[in-house]
Amino acid sequence: MVNGKRTLIIIPALNESGSIADVVGEVRGELPGVDVLVVDDGSTDRTAAVAAAAGAKVAKLPYNLGVGGAMRLGYRYARDHNYDVAIQIDADGQHDPRYVPKLVDLLEDNDLVIGARFAGEGDYNVRGPRRWAMVMLSAVLSRVAHTKLTDTTSGFRAANRRVIEMFASWYPAEYLGDTVETLVHTARRGYRIRQVPVAMRKRMAGTPSHSPAKAMVYLGRAFAVLTLALIRR
Repeated sequence: MVNGKRTLIIIPALNESGSIADVVGEVRGELPGVDVLVVDDGSTDRTAAVAAAAGAKVAKLPYNLGVGGAMRLGYRYARDHNYDVAIQIDADGQHDPRYVPKLVDLLEDNDLVIGARFAGEGDYNVRGPRRWAMVMLSAVLSRVAHTKLTDTTSGFRAANRRVIEMFASWYPAEYLGDTVETLVHTARRGYRIRQVPVAMRKRMAGTPSHSPAKAMVYLGRAFAVLTLALIRR
C-alpha cells in the first residue's frame, strides 16, 4: 500500500541483469508495502532469474516486444489482480522510488501522473536533436492535454484504476507509442493528466546508446509518431 492504495510497481526490463537486483531491492526497501512485477522483455541474459532472486514477481515474454508490449502485460496483471495504482519504473535505476508517494498523492485528483525531468528539480540535461524533439512533443501534447507537460517521453508514470483498465485493453507497442501515443489517447478520452518534478539519476549499469546520428533518427521518429497519434482516434 502507498497512501492507502494497493500499488503495483511495473518494471519492464531487457538485458538488465547488472542493475535489476539493485532496482528491485531499492524499491522494496523504500516502499515495503508495494508489490513489484518485473516484465522480462525477451532478455538473453539472467534478468528474470536475478529479479526473482531479489524478491520480485516475474513475467517473462518469449521474445522482445519493446517497452509498450511489456507494459501492456504489466497493466493486464494490475487489472486482473485488482490494484488501485500501477507505477512504471525503469530497470536501469534512473528513477528514484522515493518520488512514488508524490505521484500517488496526485492521483487523488488526476488519472495519470508523470514524473517529469525538466520541471525544475535535478540537473538532468539533454541537448541537440533529442532535446528539440522533446520540446516539440511537450508543446503539442500540453495543448492536447490542457496542462503543462515538460517531459512527455518520461517512463516514470503512475496510473489509477480507470487508466489501468484502459491500458490493459489498449496499449501501443510501437516505438514511442508507450509515451507519446498513450498521452494523446488518454487526454482525448477526458482523463486528467498531471506532472510532478523529479530528479533523474545515472544508470546503475550499462551504457546509454546515444550518438548524433541516433539523435537525428529520434527526432524524425518523434515527428512521425506524433503525427500518427494525432491522426488516430
